[in-house]
Amino acid sequence: MNKINKGFTMAEVLITIGIIGLVAALTIPHLTSHYRKTVTETRLARFYSVINTAITMSEVEHGPKEYWDVMGNAYDSEEASEGKLMPSEWFDIYLKKYIKYSHIQINDKTGKVMVYMPDGSLVLIGGASFQFWPDAGTFENYQTDAESGAIKNNMELSGVKYFTFLFAPYAKETKYHYKKGVEPYMHGWDGTVEMLKNNPSLGCQQIVSNERAYCAALIQHNGWKIPKDYPLRF
Repeated sequence: MNKINKGFTMAEVLITIGIIGLVAALTIPHLTSHYRKTVTETRLARFYSVINTAITMSEVEHGPKEYWDVMGNAYDSEEASEGKLMPSEWFDIYLKKYIKYSHIQINDKTGKVMVYMPDGSLVLIGGASFQFWPDAGTFENYQTDAESGAIKNNMELSGVKYFTFLFAPYAKETKYHYKKGVEPYMHGWDGTVEMLKNNPSLGCQQIVSNERAYCAALIQHNGWKIPKDYPLRF
């Protein structure tokens, strides 16, 4: 019996490779974006839980948080005369022994405390602001690019690379922060999802005049899940 051996032609092989490449080009960015979203959601929820557990534990020793010393911004020399503590002093007194971290640094430009978390995230603490970076490496790359002049405006990073939280338990003018722990930035919020999304200065949208400070609150409002209609790409 005669045997006929059939194989793929070069054209068929090239077509197959092309199809595989096309499918990969369409699929991999989606999978990567989904992975980044999942990591962001997980680390945001974990940070919120960990930091507020630490504050609750600290209250046992130091009393109600609304009566704690106020933390100033290290780069504002006038605040020292107002009795405000340096960020490093405040952190050492109220949080250091109640929170797990991999290591701590003091930012030599801003004086903020840089707390590297065990899951690879980072929180910058200074004034009333707790700026949370789900990926510490992103912040380090940003610093390098900013110093080299490659980045002139960091506004586009908010709501994707970092998220703004506020600790102002003494702030009687806002019900979302008064006597509360570290909460997503909600100062000035009217309680509507519409404002979280569309406020021209702080809303979670493509173009804002300040930064997208309300993005963390929008995600929290959705159960620490990034909404399907989230306007920013990961």
